[in-house]
Amino acid sequence: MILVAGPYRSGTGDDPAKLAANVRAMNDTALALYRAGHLPVTGEALALPLLESAGSTGPGDPLFEELFHPVAERLLDRCDAVLRIGGPSQGADRMVDRARVRGKDVYTDLADVPAPGGTR
Repeated sequence: MILVAGPYRSGTGDDPAKLAANVRAMNDTALALYRAGHLPVTGEALALPLLESAGSTGPGDPLFEELFHPVAERLLDRCDAVLRIGGPSQGADRMVDRARVRGKDVYTDLADVPAPGGTR
């Protein structure tokens, strides 16, 4: 299971279209991983529905702060690796740092992710 970590809010000014484009980039990468035989996940796929159910009013509100990164951190603890995509992102970099501390593999290019079973 590979966590796809990339920018969500960074550089968006919290513009909904830009946020959606960032989620789309992570989902497109996740699809490529899936087609290569992996089980890809994103923190956004779990956190965003929870935020909606919790009544979050938008990025940066107290519910967002309570749930968004902590959900991704819990998810990462269950993953085997992280694939870091996109541009600057403190949150994605936080996931990479957490993965490294836990001895998980970190990839920065889809082409570097080994095929399931360990071969590239």
